Amino acid sequence: MSEVASMDSVPKAAPAPIVDGKLALLTVALAFSTFMEILDTTIVNVSVPHIAGNLGASANQGTWAISSYGLAAAIVVPLTGWLAQRFGQVKVFTLSVILFTLMSALCGMATNLEQLVFFRFMQGFVSGPMVPLSQTLLLNTYPPHKKGLALALWSMTVIVAPIFGPMLGGWITDNYSWPWIFYINVPVGILAGIVTWRILKDRETPLERKPIDYVGLVLLFVGVGSLQLMLDNGNDMDWFTSPFILTLSIIAAVSLVFLVAWELTDAHPVVDLSLLKTRNFRYGVIILSMGMFCFFGSTVLLPLWLQTVLGFNATWSGLATAPGGVLAFFLSPYIGKNIQKLNLRVVSSIAFAVFGATMFWFASFNLDTAFNQVIVPRFLQGIGIACFFIPVNQIILSGITPDKLAAASGLSNFFRTISGSFATAIIVFMWDQRASFHHARLVENVTAFNPASTDYVSKLQSILPGNAAYAQIEAMINQQAFMLATKEMFWLVGVVFFFLIILVWRAKPPFGNAAAGGGGH
Repeated sequence: MSEVASMDSVPKAAPAPIVDGKLALLTVALAFSTFMEILDTTIVNVSVPHIAGNLGASANQGTWAISSYGLAAAIVVPLTGWLAQRFGQVKVFTLSVILFTLMSALCGMATNLEQLVFFRFMQGFVSGPMVPLSQTLLLNTYPPHKKGLALALWSMTVIVAPIFGPMLGGWITDNYSWPWIFYINVPVGILAGIVTWRILKDRETPLERKPIDYVGLVLLFVGVGSLQLMLDNGNDMDWFTSPFILTLSIIAAVSLVFLVAWELTDAHPVVDLSLLKTRNFRYGVIILSMGMFCFFGSTVLLPLWLQTVLGFNATWSGLATAPGGVLAFFLSPYIGKNIQKLNLRVVSSIAFAVFGATMFWFASFNLDTAFNQVIVPRFLQGIGIACFFIPVNQIILSGITPDKLAAASGLSNFFRTISGSFATAIIVFMWDQRASFHHARLVENVTAFNPASTDYVSKLQSILPGNAAYAQIEAMINQQAFMLATKEMFWLVGVVFFFLIILVWRAKPPFGNAAAGGGGH
C-alpha cells in the first residue's frame, strides 16, 4: 500500500455548477453556520452572572463557561486541513454543524455548572472546523469571477457576529432565560446542516489516507490547551505570581516549540506549517493576527470603559459597540465584488488608517463623554472593518492551491482566534496595571499637607456621614485612574494600527490564486 493512498480510484465527472437560487441558499446556510459558531464565542459573556446565580456558582466559576469553549475550539481549528483531507470537507463540516447543534441543546439543558462547562467544552471541540470550512466551501463553490464576493459574504459574518453577540445575549437573558442563548442555535443548526448536505453531498473533496501524526496531535493539544488556559485565567490568578499559571506557561512554551520543530520535519504533519514559507501567507497571517489583536482588544476595552468608568449599563454599552457593523455590512459586498480591480495593499492601508484614527479619537474622550459621541467613531470603524478582513484574507490565500485551501484557512483562523484570546488577556491586564499606577500617583496629592484636598474633604464631610466622604474621594480617584489608563490603551492600539500600514506593503502581488480567484495588485 502506498504511503498516501487516494480513495478516489475512479475519476468522477465534474458536477454541474451551482447557480442562482441553490447557490444563494447554500450561501445563507454556510453564513448562518459561521455566524452561529462565532456568536457563541461572545454571547455568553454578558450572561455569566445570571448563569452562575441560577446554577449556584460564583461569577468567577461561571467564566469557565466561556473559557472552556475557547479552549476546545483553539485546539481543533488547526486540525481542519488534516480532518478535511482524511474525511472530506463536506462530511466534516456537516457533522460539525450537527454536533454543534446537539451540544448547544445540551448546554441549555444543563442543571449544574459542571454539566454546562463540559457541554461548552464539547461544543467548542466539535465547532473547530466550522468557520474555516465554511470559508473553504464557499470559495470552492463560487465561480472564479465571484470568489471575491464569496469572501466578502463570509467576512461579513465573521465581523458582525462578535459585535452582536453580547447585545443579543443580554437581551435574551433579560427577556427570557439564559438557556435560550443556546436553544436559538438548534433550528439554525438543523436547517444549515440539512441544506449544506443536500446541496454538496455529491461534491465531496478527494480523500487521502495519510498516517496519523500522533506526536503532533499530542503536542498540539497540550501546547494550545495550556496556552489557552493560561490566557483565560492569568488575570484572575495574578499571572506569573501563580504557580499554576507559571506551570501552564512553561508547558505551553515547551510543547509549542517542539510542535513547530516536529511539524516542519514530519512527512505528514497534522498542522501544515510549511504554508508559512509562502511569503504572502506568512505576512498576511502576521497582519491578520496583529490587526485582530488590536481590533478585538479595543472591542473588549470599549464596553469595559463604558460600564466601569462612564457608568453605562450592559444594554447601552452593547448598543454603543453595535454601529461598527453597519458600514461594514454595506461596504463588504462592494469590496468583495471588485476585489480583482482593487489594490489590496492600498485598501488595507485605508483600513489601518481608519482604525488608528478612531483609536486616537477614543483616546481624546473624557468623563463627560456622552453616548452619541461614542457611536460616531465606532460607526466610522465600519469602513476599516470592511477594508481589513476581505483584502487581508485575499492576501493570505494568494498562491494557495485548492488542495491546500482547507489547511490554509484552518491555520489562519487559528491565528485569528488565538489573537483574540491574547488581546483579551493582555489588554485587560495592561489596563488594570496602568490604572493601579495612575491611582498610586493620584493619591499622592490627597494628603493633609495639600490645602486643596483638605478643603475638599471638609466640604464632603459636611454633607456625607462618617467615612462616606473618603469613599467618595476613592471612587473619584479610581474613575480618573481608569480613564487615564483607557486613554493610554487606545493610544497604544492606534500606534500599532499605523505600524501595520508599513507591514502590509511587505506582501507582494499578484494576489490572485487558484483557490480564491484573482486579486488586486
